[in-house]
Order: sequence, then C-alpha cells, then structure tokens
Amino acid sequence: MAFGWIDEQAELRRRAGLVRVLRPRAADSPLLDLASNDYLGLARHPEVAAGAADAARTWGGGATGSRLVTGTTELHGELERELAAFCGFEAALVFSSGYAANLAAVTALGPHGCLIVSDAGNHASLIDGCRLARGVTQVVGHAHPDAVRKALGPHRGPAVVVSDTVFSVDGDAAPLAALAEACREHGAGLLVDDAHGLGVLGDGGRGAPHAAGLAGADDVIVTATLSKSLGSQGGAVLGPARVIDHLVNAARTFIFDTGLAPAAAGAALAALRLLRREPQRAARARAVAAELHARLTAAGLQAVRPDAAVVSVRAPSPEEAVRWAAGCRADGLAVGCFRPPSVPDGVSRLRLTARADLSGAEIERAVRVIGGARP
Repeated sequence: MAFGWIDEQAELRRRAGLVRVLRPRAADSPLLDLASNDYLGLARHPEVAAGAADAARTWGGGATGSRLVTGTTELHGELERELAAFCGFEAALVFSSGYAANLAAVTALGPHGCLIVSDAGNHASLIDGCRLARGVTQVVGHAHPDAVRKALGPHRGPAVVVSDTVFSVDGDAAPLAALAEACREHGAGLLVDDAHGLGVLGDGGRGAPHAAGLAGADDVIVTATLSKSLGSQGGAVLGPARVIDHLVNAARTFIFDTGLAPAAAGAALAALRLLRREPQRAARARAVAAELHARLTAAGLQAVRPDAAVVSVRAPSPEEAVRWAAGCRADGLAVGCFRPPSVPDGVSRLRLTARADLSGAEIERAVRVIGGARP
C-alpha cells in the first residue's frame, strides 16, 4: 500500500509520546500567553496592526511574484534600509520567513570547498541549510569556541562558522565575541542567527551582535526573523552590501520564492519604528524572564537561567511534559512543550517566553499555575 510506512511511524510516535497536534486559537483566546515568541507584545499593538492594514490597502494582499520579478515594492526597500540601520549593518535583504533567510545564507555562503562549522545546538533551519549547502559541515560542541578553533585549524580554503546567538530551546546565549575571535584567527566568516536576540538584547533591542560589538563587521553576517520581537512575519539577512548582492544573485530561497507579503512588511516596519521610539521594551522583556526564572527556581523547579527572553523548565519525560503543558492550559496558561526531536539533548521541557507587556500579577499567576500542574 502506498505510504503504508506512515502508519508504522505514527504508531512509533504514539508509543514514544511524541504525537503533535494542531490547536487553532481563537482571536479572543482567554489564555495567558507564555508560548508565543511575541517578546515585546507587539503582534497585536494598534500601530503594528495599522501598519499591516495600510500596506495591504496600498499594495494588495500579496507580493505577486518573486523579489526579482514583481515581488519587491518600495515598502520592502524601506524596511531593509531601516532594519540595517537599526542593527548597525550596511545592508539587509528581506525574505518570506526566517527559515528561508537561514537556508539562503548558509547555502549561498557555504559553496563547494567550504568548511561549515555548525554548533550542535543550532536551530533546524540552520541545520537544514548545512545539509543543502555544497560545502562540508562539521558539527562541534555547543557554545565551544575552542572546538571551533580545532575544526578550523587543519582546513585550507573558505570557511564559515554558523551559530544561533540565543539558542531557542534553553535560551542560552552564544559566546559571540569569542567565536568571532576564533574565526578571525583562521580567516573564517561568522554567520549567526539572531532570531531570539533582535528586540531583546543590545542597546534598545538592536540584537546580540550589536551587544557583542560585531555590528557592521565585514566578516559577520546576521540572519533574523520578523516574526518574534517585531510581531510580524518574514526574515532578513544583514551584512556587508557585497554579501547581500551575492545573496540576490545566488540564494535560491530568494530568487525562486514569492516576496514577503506587503502586510507583513508593513507590520514589521511599524514595529521597528515603535521599538526605536520605546527602547525600554527590550530591557523589560529581559527583566520579566529573570523574574520568571527566579520565581520558578524558588518554587523548586529546574529552570535554566535565561540570557534573553526564553525560560526553559525541564520535564521528567515527553509524556509528562505533554501532561504538564495540558494541565497549564486547563488552568488558563499557554506554555510551549518541547520534546524530541525538537530538543538536541533529548530532554523534554516546558518552554516559556517572557513578554515585555506581562504584569507582575501575570508573572505570579503563571508561576503558580506551572507549579500546581507539575507532574
């Protein structure tokens, strides 16, 4: 029978407690949200929603084509210029998703003969980029600059080191300055995904590379998403103009993909301008994460100290993680539930995302619910 193996896979997932299901949310969900990546609370901000609506009215519902045909509007260029200036880079290129941006950057900057050194804790989009690139990938220990040096040492030829800036599972930050130093010792480029750093880290939320003093460096490339702190959808690559020009000509997920919808570009641009005007939102998101961590550990839970806005709470097993998350939901709290294969170390977790707009009472309530629903 065609696709008969799918039934076997489904049964294996069921036995392992790894079945995933879609849960459509209502527009007026009563749940307290600690599951989304809306770090700054901007996804439903009136200015951001107005930016999306105005762009849709002006440019229509879709980009109508790939960026190199009809899919680039004046709005896309405006967003790219302001995003590059905000983060401290020469140029930026916007994609339809952060996933597409990572695939583009890794494949276009990891050609045949190139060594790609990838952190063991990297996001799936970076891993898939490494798989699709023509270069040879070597995976090294998590957040380990000396392992990067060891990998680069014997290689002769182009090389690029690939890492998240803030890792999405535990919320720990990469040692960016040390990684850049290791790269420069061997003439390698550094490519980092700042999906969880933009809007949270750096001066006024300018990102982890900005905080590490790497913004604008000619050997550093940054990818980012517009779907987390900026409350919209899409992705971007930032770096030297010559690298961005190379992506325009060589990155398949740019050349062959329909451009980012104008509404998403308009929303992201509105959010970026709002963040520039209200830089305190970044510090507030970090403060909420720190308070969540302190209260959870005081309650006896095994929570990982956050470097940005992600707070991870270890669970005994995949099945108990699912039950724990379900118990929280039943008590009015939405939390993330990360299980294999989404976690590189095989340890299941509740994943909480701090939001700048959470009140003290909401933080207290979240900790009370999580503690009460623990397995």
